Amino acid sequence: MAHPKRKQSKTRTAKRRTHDKAVEPTIALCPNCGAWHVYHTVCGECGYYRGRQAIVKEAAI
Repeated sequence: MAHPKRKQSKTRTAKRRTHDKAVEPTIALCPNCGAWHVYHTVCGECGYYRGRQAIVKEAAI
């Protein structure tokens, strides 16, 4: 069998294994409407992100 000529670094090993770190997304309360949303994303209920209106949501009729 073939043997490696040099030791593989910890960084290179970690880069190869990044896809194994599947975790559930972090959720937070929206300060505008109080609904739960995923961190670093626009709130799906009101359309606000970091205190500013990012998308215009129409009112439910």
